[in-house]
Amino acid sequence: MLTIKELLKPFEFPVYLAPMEGVTDGAFRRICKQYGADVLISEFVSSDALSRAVEKSIRKMDFAEEERPYGVQIFGSTEAALVSAAQFAAESHPDFIDINWGCPVKKIVSKGAGSAILQDIPKMVALTAAVVKAVALPVTVKTRLGWESSNKPIVEVAERLQDVGIQAIAIHGRTRAQQYGGEADWTLIGEVKNNPRMTIPVIGNGDINSAERAVAFQKRYGVDAVMIGRAAIGNPWIFQQIKDLRAGRPLHEPTYEERVELVLQHLRENERTKGERVAVLEMRTQYAGYFRAVPHFKPRRIQLMSATTIEECEQILRG
Repeated sequence: MLTIKELLKPFEFPVYLAPMEGVTDGAFRRICKQYGADVLISEFVSSDALSRAVEKSIRKMDFAEEERPYGVQIFGSTEAALVSAAQFAAESHPDFIDINWGCPVKKIVSKGAGSAILQDIPKMVALTAAVVKAVALPVTVKTRLGWESSNKPIVEVAERLQDVGIQAIAIHGRTRAQQYGGEADWTLIGEVKNNPRMTIPVIGNGDINSAERAVAFQKRYGVDAVMIGRAAIGNPWIFQQIKDLRAGRPLHEPTYEERVELVLQHLRENERTKGERVAVLEMRTQYAGYFRAVPHFKPRRIQLMSATTIEECEQILRG
């Protein structure tokens, strides 16, 4: 079993694909890997659902060997459920287990999971410690700066989580109260990274919407890696662009034809696991991203919203 530092060693500057519910399924993860993402993480999986062996949640953990390094992200609010979920996830042999202590969505927070834990740091530390002890795999955490603007204890939190055995921490530069609004504050992420007590990798997340910003933030704040979330939706090219910029190579902007081919690849990969109807329906949320740089695309996007087969989608895209 490799440690997180060993898993990251082959990458000069690791770029993570952030786990996003309803987005980072196997097809999308593999496309991002194809275009330069280094570390992949599952959609987040409910610990309660895993403890009840809910088939849909179990399927979320499926992955292909080419996706490694790969982690399964779990969320929950009780020790019994989190430990059981971590042990269940470990049986699928990912490279690490990630605990979601950052999701701000109301239905997650109302159950005491996700970023709700930022209101009770001792519990957060205790639950994390229990998961670390329960599995042989490395355990990492994704979290936020704090619950609200008056309470941003992330520097202390990162130390305490490191002390109980996590091997990396990803920090979204917002509080729970901010949700996804306002601007991410990377200064505190930088403080965590530059804290002399911290020895584990610190991964920065939030508002990285271009290769230029990813490279600039890494230089300014010294983080060990960056995590790309919403900016990758419909734009998997961002991962390779980050690598090209760091290497001094010109950035490639995909042509319309390249965008079409990738959308069709995405559709067909999802068709194999979810069926054509679901694949076509789910793709409707991604067209805006895939073709955001294409002028006058709106009439085709409107047509795509009513397409029901991949063949129909292809005809519209190539028409």
